[in-house]
Amino acid sequence: MRFYTKTHKHYCGIDLHAKKMFLCILDVEGNVLLHRNIDSSPEAFLKTVAPFRNELVVGVECMFAWYWLADLCRNEAIEFVLGHALYMKAVHGGKAKNDKIDSHKIAVLLRGGSFPVAYVYPPEMRATRYLLRRRTHLVRKRAELYAHIHNTAIQYNLPVLGVHLATESNRKEVAQHFPDTQVRKIVQIDLAMIDAYDDVLKALEWDIEKTARRHDWHSLLLLRSIHGVGQILGLVMLYEIHDINRFESVQDFASYCRLVKCSHESAGKKKGTGGAKIGNAHLKWAFSEAALLLIRYNPPAKKLVDNLAKLHGKGKAIGIMAHKLARAIYYMLKNNTPFNLEKFMATA
Repeated sequence: MRFYTKTHKHYCGIDLHAKKMFLCILDVEGNVLLHRNIDSSPEAFLKTVAPFRNELVVGVECMFAWYWLADLCRNEAIEFVLGHALYMKAVHGGKAKNDKIDSHKIAVLLRGGSFPVAYVYPPEMRATRYLLRRRTHLVRKRAELYAHIHNTAIQYNLPVLGVHLATESNRKEVAQHFPDTQVRKIVQIDLAMIDAYDDVLKALEWDIEKTARRHDWHSLLLLRSIHGVGQILGLVMLYEIHDINRFESVQDFASYCRLVKCSHESAGKKKGTGGAKIGNAHLKWAFSEAALLLIRYNPPAKKLVDNLAKLHGKGKAIGIMAHKLARAIYYMLKNNTPFNLEKFMATA
């Protein structure tokens, strides 16, 4: 956890919503200079903070609508700090809670050096990252259609399809597998939706690939030098990591990727672990997939995981491999060097 500790003349805490936002501005002594509910618009915000623009810092809790405010502050040369929502317990744990109280708490945390900082992803690559996340959502919807067709065959006690539906040529005769006309209609609808998803995803992936070449083609090539990391995994890692230098240590990076367990201790006694939901779920998925592919196509890596599985079990062994792979990628990007399997296996 990192805190914002810079000092300013004015501290602005904002409880931000889609249509309204409550502002609280404090001076360096902690006195409330302004406490007002305004429209969530650039014009209203700039007009309200105009008298306090001298050495102003703006703090906002991370929620889905912070993009426009961060970009506005950047364009207006106003210091902007994004608060990590899961660490702001002081805001969520009060006896009474409303927008006015929350905005004051945010301003107090900001002034007191206890404001937990989240990463403000720059706008140049932000939209492409979101587009890539939407692609993941669409792929999962397509997978649900695959599963529904197979489950429909089981539901009516029909023979197993025996084909891989992800291959387009295998889908041509699938509908004929279902003798009932209404059931066949259901399957035909699923197949039509799969075809539509295929067309959309194919165009989307090509567009993201072209954009990535403009953003950071060199880092993408480094990531794809890893055995088993192809087009999609490389793109996910590129856009979710963005800048490896924002992580002060390899431990911070592994923690951000949800690849370590954080112990809870008190008075020298272990109270278990926690924080499993803090971090980047997309990187957790990408490194887990990359570890599985590395094991599948590299006998030495598979042998290592088999040995680890004897001690820890198969699931934890794959998790250990994903953690080691994340550490290797951290140093790859830091040192600007491609993946070296022999060196990786030697250190693993």
